[in-house]
Amino acid sequence: MTDHSHPSSKAVATVATDRTFWGRLAAWGPYHTLMRLATASPRRQFLILAAFPVLWVLTQHLGPMLQMLRVSLLDAYPVAPGVEQHFTLDNYARFFGDSIFWMPFFRTLAFAAVFTFCTLIITYPVAYFLARHVSRKNQMLFLLLLLIPFWVGEIVRTYAIMILLGNTGAVNLVLKWVGLIDRPIPFMYTSFSMGVGIVYLTALYMLLPLYSALEKLPQSMNEAAADLGAGAWTRFWRVSLPLTIEGISSGCTLVFLISTGFYATPVLLGGPSTTVFAETIAGFFHVAGDEWPTGAAFATIMFMAALVITATFQKLMNALRKGESK
Repeated sequence: MTDHSHPSSKAVATVATDRTFWGRLAAWGPYHTLMRLATASPRRQFLILAAFPVLWVLTQHLGPMLQMLRVSLLDAYPVAPGVEQHFTLDNYARFFGDSIFWMPFFRTLAFAAVFTFCTLIITYPVAYFLARHVSRKNQMLFLLLLLIPFWVGEIVRTYAIMILLGNTGAVNLVLKWVGLIDRPIPFMYTSFSMGVGIVYLTALYMLLPLYSALEKLPQSMNEAAADLGAGAWTRFWRVSLPLTIEGISSGCTLVFLISTGFYATPVLLGGPSTTVFAETIAGFFHVAGDEWPTGAAFATIMFMAALVITATFQKLMNALRKGESK
């Protein structure tokens, strides 16, 4: 005879679930109606899922850029209540009409390009070793170790570089200890120290795309090339490098765009001969009144120039990738 005095474990779990907030919500009639309306069609599901990222892009990315563009076209900002504002292009004309601003502008673009190339050269072997010579079960551990320095802020890491390259820093102490120098080398406040700092700060943005591209590279292709008599350099140049162009393109784009906007690191590590355009832009925002639109115009010019350069670079890389695939 079956004993019905005790409910089954399934029934107990159902009753316990129904007593929770989510259980009561799932059993609520209006909730069922709302979910049925939200998931009535794949198009509606897509719109609901895309609403948050689109809203995020509009409010956190596109919105501030449009506001900066609007300010750059004003004759004064901010202004007192009741004062009429007028749109003007004088803020942009100031950049093109005064060559004193051109040197930090082109210096910034040149520095960003050189530092991007240096970051690629330094991080590619690291990403290659991590993706091709470290066992899959240990890759995440090694990647985590490489990410540890990026858990702290930009300023802290910049000061770490200052301590490392100072006259009494580790680099000079080691060089003096091995007998290569008699007096400290003045690394600080030069393009070298600024380059070391920017490469150190942007290495992660190059490493991750390269690692992702190399990790997906089939090992069988290198093995087939080796069987056909290709040496190590030939395999890298003809197999690995072309198949990782997408990762190189993504990493270089990220590093270049970030490098053009650095402010704190050039201020702390650079010197008078390494003034970048971000410092020029910040100078306009450090004063009150009518200089803010000029700073916004200069920021827009730098932003548009960086976008044009990266778009051109992307097209060249896409053409190179298509040429290699033929």
